Amino acid sequence: MIRQYNEDDIDAVMQIWLDTNIRAHNFISSGYWRINFDMVREMLPHAEIYVHEEDCARQIDGFIGLNDDYIEGIFVKETMQSKGIGKQLLNHAKEVKSTLKLRAYQRNEKAIKFYLRENFCIQSESVDDNTGEKEFVMIWNK
Repeated sequence: MIRQYNEDDIDAVMQIWLDTNIRAHNFISSGYWRINFDMVREMLPHAEIYVHEEDCARQIDGFIGLNDDYIEGIFVKETMQSKGIGKQLLNHAKEVKSTLKLRAYQRNEKAIKFYLRENFCIQSESVDDNTGEKEFVMIWNK
């Protein structure tokens, strides 16, 4: 089930955010994510967030964060990946938005393949000022 985020979700969402970033971006120091944890925790309630939870377990296993038409990220617990949760979250965003944009690190090949498979196009390349990593700017239109 996908539902709107509520403030009681913060601890579960932030743990998924931290774990997923450290694992998916092993080319960036885990310290980078830990240093930014508190800032993200403060900003999170200001974003448009949808969470996925198993109907019976009532545990959050993934979420998508949006800022207007920009995808801040899709995060799914490691044990729940490759089960269609990321696709469900993205499809939900596609239902409420006519255009979606994002930035993905070029070295995160799994994410790039996922977004290309979901009909995103690479619009341009840039470098993330915070990490020095090359990234793709990607876009999807209804």
